[in-house]
Amino acid sequence: MTQVQTIGKKTTKPPFRADQVGSLLRSERIKEARKQKADGTLTAEQLRQIENEEITRIVEKQKEIGLEVVTDGEFRRAWWHFDFLEGLDGVEGFEADQGIQFHNTTTKARGIKVTGKIDFTDHPMLEDYRFLHSIAGDHTAKMTIPSPNMLFFRGKLEEGVYDSLEEFHHDVAQAYKKAIRAFYDAGCRYLQLDDTAWAVFFSEKGHEQIKAFGREEDELRESFAKTINEAVADRPEDLVITMHICRGNFKSTWAAEGGYEAAAETIFAGLDLDGLFLEFDDDRSGGFEPLRYVKNPNLQIVLGLVTSKYGELEPGEQIKKRIEEAAQYVDINQICLSPQCGFASTEEGNLLTEEQQWEKLRHVIKIADQVWK
Repeated sequence: MTQVQTIGKKTTKPPFRADQVGSLLRSERIKEARKQKADGTLTAEQLRQIENEEITRIVEKQKEIGLEVVTDGEFRRAWWHFDFLEGLDGVEGFEADQGIQFHNTTTKARGIKVTGKIDFTDHPMLEDYRFLHSIAGDHTAKMTIPSPNMLFFRGKLEEGVYDSLEEFHHDVAQAYKKAIRAFYDAGCRYLQLDDTAWAVFFSEKGHEQIKAFGREEDELRESFAKTINEAVADRPEDLVITMHICRGNFKSTWAAEGGYEAAAETIFAGLDLDGLFLEFDDDRSGGFEPLRYVKNPNLQIVLGLVTSKYGELEPGEQIKKRIEEAAQYVDINQICLSPQCGFASTEEGNLLTEEQQWEKLRHVIKIADQVWK
């Protein structure tokens, strides 16, 4: 077995050996300000000022604990995906009949629908990124947005808008290509696509969803990969694009389960990305064997071995042992470490304290420093 404690090397560009997915627990001040904005006692300008102050605080905290990459914690968002997708041309949000089903719980009701041709002309999150960039200093600012596949996975395509799904996927890819360029022009050099859609391939429940979509598994895998690859094609050489593949994260629970095997060859050998953030924090994620499909020596595999769903710290030696196991399938210098997901994919957040959140991230940094010298 590879002795990773002695041969791993640090990296100077993202993804970093100790990294993070992105979202952070919303502070009580943010939650209260959002309530006040909703009931009309706080203006949009006042809310944004509070957001700016709280984001500045948590960015400084990320620097203080030793992270090389900082995010805005998605503090301006209610949802990790809907907020961005509703900003695309041709997409509208609406109050759905029911929320998204998770294990033993359901989110609040919300949905998106495609009412016109998809495009990207401008987006409020460009200004959100510019603010993060302005306070990042010599740290790397990471922007997180939902994968283009999420518009298909969560969006209701209204009748008559598109003649074919191929045309729809093409327009989504082109809109994302414009979005990627816009974030780059705003200064972004580290962009992450978050994606729960791949989880439909991991279990029998997911396979039933594919049938409900009226798609075939092989065709949908190819469509997902093609949309992503078209979106990231011709990106600037100094822009790092990663993807976080998730099984759902809401109030410390989950929506999907199953290992990566059924889509492993497509994910690990068919996507033109610089890194993959992968959930491996519990038995729902399966083993490391699918990593055998990693053939690109430049693809970084970020192992989500530290859970963001509860505050108790995993034994460090156990995490290092699991890194050793993964290193049997992919070179140790292509491996990084992070929490398995963000701490607050929605504004409600997971069931742990802010201090426990920081301790989790310190734990990731400490282990990474021991493994990659």
